[in-house]
Amino acid sequence: MKIHWFLPTGGDSREVLPDGPNAHWRPPTNNYLAQIAQTCDDLGYDALLTPCGTACEDAWLATASLIPLTKRIKFLVAFRPGFLSPTLAAQMASTYQRMSEGRLLINIVTGAEPRELNRFGDWLDKDARYERTGEFLDIMRNAWTGEPYDFEGDHYRVAQATTREVPTPTPPIYFGGASPAAEAIAAEHVDVYLAWGEPPSMVAERIERMRELAAAKGRTLTYGIRFHVITRATSSEAWAIANDMLAHMTPEAIAEAQTDFSTTMSEGQRRMAELHSGDTAGLEVHPNVWAGIGLVRGGAGTALVGSYEEVAERISEYHQLGFDEFILSGYPHLEEAYWFGEGVLPILRDQGLIEGSTAQPANISTFR
Repeated sequence: MKIHWFLPTGGDSREVLPDGPNAHWRPPTNNYLAQIAQTCDDLGYDALLTPCGTACEDAWLATASLIPLTKRIKFLVAFRPGFLSPTLAAQMASTYQRMSEGRLLINIVTGAEPRELNRFGDWLDKDARYERTGEFLDIMRNAWTGEPYDFEGDHYRVAQATTREVPTPTPPIYFGGASPAAEAIAAEHVDVYLAWGEPPSMVAERIERMRELAAAKGRTLTYGIRFHVITRATSSEAWAIANDMLAHMTPEAIAEAQTDFSTTMSEGQRRMAELHSGDTAGLEVHPNVWAGIGLVRGGAGTALVGSYEEVAERISEYHQLGFDEFILSGYPHLEEAYWFGEGVLPILRDQGLIEGSTAQPANISTFR
């Protein structure tokens, strides 16, 4: 099992939606992102997911700047396939693997909201974007083989696509999407299929369906899931923080977010919004799974909330469903990386769910 963290290249804060004169806003400077990356490197996280979009710093550039500042942690770089050529993406990834000594993972984001896509000159409809994604992945993968590749489809035509050297290792491809078009692409082309943190009853049927779709293509997939986390030594401490976050979400902000979600083109976003429908009551949709963050935040909207032992138990439960990779985050990301890394990761190691040993002698001065 692998545990990843999130790199907040769109900025960070103590609140989900920082607003007002007392908001704790942290800009995504290289120094701050380096603090998070080095912390996760030291604590034993496997990789850092870096998002894409106009609200964020560029994922390729931001993570490349952190390569010499870290030792072993990998970078899960998100990008939209329609915004650059597949051969160029293959070249960038191949170079990245050599410069980082094999620390690149790729997250393909086809995109859903027209207002974001149109900024980059992308006007294709949803089905066409997924068709293009399939062609893109076909070309990118074959460009990595060392054998020049010719391809002609509805969206791309390339001749002799290749890279300077074969990347070692070949970057695994992560991909999420809840629509039938997205699932079809995942079954045929990707390595790790991602889901947002829905209750087990909702994601179990998705895993089963994806297994069947992949098997029909003669393939097997690895499955990952995306959660925020709020974890402390006791359950009451963790829930107090969740309740404080909720108290900072104004009715106006919640209503505005629900208006946005009601027009979403994303099936995954629609499913996230339906977990709460803007209602602040009944946000614990499964033991220790809280949908409160999704009241005002798009994308991943659920958090694992509870004591270290409870959160470890929930991770084990989702692991038993078939999830082998967990992409986590918290507000603020630096401090929460420590809370989870020092509180939950040792439990998962002791249970044999992740690699590493937690037995370390204490060597802290008490000034005696």
